Amino acid sequence: LEMKLGFQTSRSDSLHKLKTSSDLLRYTGKLGLQATKRWYYTFQLLAYTQFMRNYKANQRSVLSDFASPANVNVSLGMDYSASWLKNRLTGTIHLAPLAYNLKYVGRLSLSKRYGLDEGRHTMHDLGSQLTLDMKWKFADNMLWQTRLYSYTTYERSELEWENTFTFQFNRYISTKLFVYPRFDDDTNRDDHHGYWQFKEYISLGFSYSF
Repeated sequence: LEMKLGFQTSRSDSLHKLKTSSDLLRYTGKLGLQATKRWYYTFQLLAYTQFMRNYKANQRSVLSDFASPANVNVSLGMDYSASWLKNRLTGTIHLAPLAYNLKYVGRLSLSKRYGLDEGRHTMHDLGSQLTLDMKWKFADNMLWQTRLYSYTTYERSELEWENTFTFQFNRYISTKLFVYPRFDDDTNRDDHHGYWQFKEYISLGFSYSF
């Protein structure tokens, strides 16, 4: 279960004092049966949405909200348990030739924005899926965590690639760099980036590992 919620202020936005900079509620569940030493027959459930409303700058129109959209993806495939570079690069790779995806939008006004027919709350389809979750400790104080998610029906495609670079100065202080490109050709096309979306931020904070 992953929960992320962050806020930011913007002087250029006179209507909203606070806006979300990071907003995620995601659950991943797996049930696996070992096939070989590193391969597993796997059933995976992935469900995600957000906590808060997201507004357009200097406008009251809502861009997204809790369960607007919400995605539930159920897939059947195989997992590979990776352990490379003397256990410095570890993680799992999920390959699913059969996947079912349900997209729900609670706000009907946002249906078309997220690829649904006007006036519809739900859209469901079948396709294939790839999920990659890896951690690479390429130095004693440097860690790269990456998550790649891809789903395609061969008519539409979604791709998310989350990258978090952690630089640990000492036991308590660390810096994180987050880079997140996303592609979804089922949403409204942007004039500048097409179907691509980008997010990046850097933070300095306190952390304690135990």
